[in-house]
Amino acid sequence: MSPAPAVQIMPPEKPVPMVSAPQQQPPLAPEPETPFKVEVQDLNVYFRANHAIRHVTLGVKPQTVLAVIGPSGCGKSTFIRALNRMHDLVPGARVEGRVFVDGEDLYARGIDPVLLRRRVGMVFQRPNPFPTMSIYENVAAGLTLNGIGGNHAEIVEHCLRQAALWDEVKDRLRHAGTSLSGGQQQRLCIARALAVEPEVLLMDEPASALDPIATAKIEELIHELKEKYTIVIVTHSMQQAARVSDNTAFFYLGELIEMGPTAQIFTNPRERRTEDYVTGKFG
Repeated sequence: MSPAPAVQIMPPEKPVPMVSAPQQQPPLAPEPETPFKVEVQDLNVYFRANHAIRHVTLGVKPQTVLAVIGPSGCGKSTFIRALNRMHDLVPGARVEGRVFVDGEDLYARGIDPVLLRRRVGMVFQRPNPFPTMSIYENVAAGLTLNGIGGNHAEIVEHCLRQAALWDEVKDRLRHAGTSLSGGQQQRLCIARALAVEPEVLLMDEPASALDPIATAKIEELIHELKEKYTIVIVTHSMQQAARVSDNTAFFYLGELIEMGPTAQIFTNPRERRTEDYVTGKFG
């Protein structure tokens, strides 16, 4: 008889470790939207029967520059003057809609327009230093009129430095404000606006009456000021809008046609009218 075949003993199988399915991480929550510093809702401005601004809604985020562009007579200046209630001073003017700064309605009952204009300062198209005041007195005027205490000399120096004017005038602070050049006068007016510590600065074509060198200084100043302030600037110059702003709003016949990042507005606008304007087909 042949021997029985040997029985092969297999080693016991190792237990297969249980592999748990990888846990899915919950999706990251989206970054919260930065609230608008300035928010406009359904703004309409009338001068008697003339409907100058029509149903404008937009928002400006903190520490950014919004450029407002459009052809002459389209309502650019009318729009920004509504942001600090300058139309209150115009007979026959009427404003409807809502304008908020940090969520506070500037047209609500009980809002003092004088105090409002401390929060929302204005620099006009043509330099307008007070003709009977010195350089020093021009900057300190808002402090004096509003009864703001503190060391006025330090505040004046600080504001002139912010306006990139201190080094040019520090030895002649008692000279008349009107003795300065046009570009210096405009920077003096900016320093005067900054002295009362606004949160928002409105600039209505601040460089339109200036030479190219003075214009470049104003534009450089805007870049520096936006580190602290929210700025809305009206400009006829599309090149200037492209240089200084983060966002651009195109107005036409009192309406906001389009608003978006400046690069997009000038290179890939959504609206045909915007494209026609920025490419020079009208304006």
